[in-house]
Amino acid sequence: MVTRVTQPATDRPIVEDDLTQSTQFRSWTRIITNQALIIGTGSPEGVVEASQGASYMNDAGTASAIMYLKRDNDDGAGNKKIGWILV
Repeated sequence: MVTRVTQPATDRPIVEDDLTQSTQFRSWTRIITNQALIIGTGSPEGVVEASQGASYMNDAGTASAIMYLKRDNDDGAGNKKIGWILV
């Protein structure tokens, strides 16, 4: 499955009359936030909760252990902190 984040329609408002985010803009910001690069120190395995497909960068700069991808959504019991693989 391919997930592509597309820009919200430019002919629609991003803020409603009551100054809350529009539904379309709120949905877009949630997608962007969930797909954003996560940066932290050390391995994310068992520590960082994320959805399948997330990216994590280890800012400690440990040789051969810098970039991780979240391969599995959870362990079947709802634990979203596992399933990270080193790439």
